[in-house]
Amino acid sequence: MVDGIFDSHAHYDDKAFDPDRDTVLRSLAGAGVRRVMNVGSDMESSRSGIGLGRIYPFLWSSVGIHPASAGEATEENLSLLAELSQEPKVMAIGEIGLDYHYDDSCPREVQLLAFERQLQLARELDLPVIIHSREAANDTMALLKKYRPRGIVHCFSGSLEMAKEVLKLDMYIGFTGVLTFKNARKAVEVAAYAPADRLLLETDCPYMAPEPLRGRRCDSTMLPYTLEKLAAIKGLSPEEMASITFRNACTVYGIAD
Repeated sequence: MVDGIFDSHAHYDDKAFDPDRDTVLRSLAGAGVRRVMNVGSDMESSRSGIGLGRIYPFLWSSVGIHPASAGEATEENLSLLAELSQEPKVMAIGEIGLDYHYDDSCPREVQLLAFERQLQLARELDLPVIIHSREAANDTMALLKKYRPRGIVHCFSGSLEMAKEVLKLDMYIGFTGVLTFKNARKAVEVAAYAPADRLLLETDCPYMAPEPLRGRRCDSTMLPYTLEKLAAIKGLSPEEMASITFRNACTVYGIAD
């Protein structure tokens, strides 16, 4: 078993974990998972993640409004996010960004405004960002180039050309279990190209379970499958890859390793 894994993007506040959240979280150390970033996606989950961080010493949190919930990004709620960010274990603003896959989920103009305002907030607070970008590469990159934040493009699904632009901004790239899927040609290409010191491991749990567990509720104990795939792509041992990605996550989130 590889020890010392950092799950850089998880959603343990999700209702999918309501039946056994504590059991799952307390099982992570036995699978070599030493740290978890629980990522906010709306006001409720941002608060819930902070609560989890108070209970579990190995869990940190971020606060933010996902594009699907962009309508929540009122000035009042942005002020509340700024207040929540002062909690000791809140280390980032996210996940924020753009998602054009379901055009009827939230109007693009609402998403763009929410994204830009949260990029401004992250700059004001001097915090890294966690970026969600799905079928919105051009608009995502335009705003990232405008604000040049520190942070991560999580669950990377873009092209190699987009990855090159992300790396030019000194941002990190996160890979979920999607990297293990048989049709993950673009993700594998990006992982092969990107420097190891810019890569992160993540689950996005309860979503994105890796092969051979695809379709099940995902949790951090499944990260070794993604780790082994990423290590093979980079020509490293799983132990080396775990150490590198652990250090990368600590660096981007400003957590002492």
